[in-house]
Amino acid sequence: MQNNYWKYGLTLGAGIALGALGATLLSRGSIDLKKAMATVLSHGMDLKDKASTLVETAKENMDDLAAEARQVSETRKEEGKS
Repeated sequence: MQNNYWKYGLTLGAGIALGALGATLLSRGSIDLKKAMATVLSHGMDLKDKASTLVETAKENMDDLAAEARQVSETRKEEGKS
């Protein structure tokens, strides 16, 4: 468990360092860097959208499976009463 905290802490620190570096480079007016960062961000947004779609599909499949399981359970209960 302790290793996860270190891993997350190092990841957070690396992200902060990269963000600070990017902010510094952007403040110097490098137009090419802005375009590159916009492209990277747009790809990140695409990945987020794909992940959201995947999660939503999995949720729908689980809801369908739960509904089928309820139906089977109710049918089994009805057969037991007869």
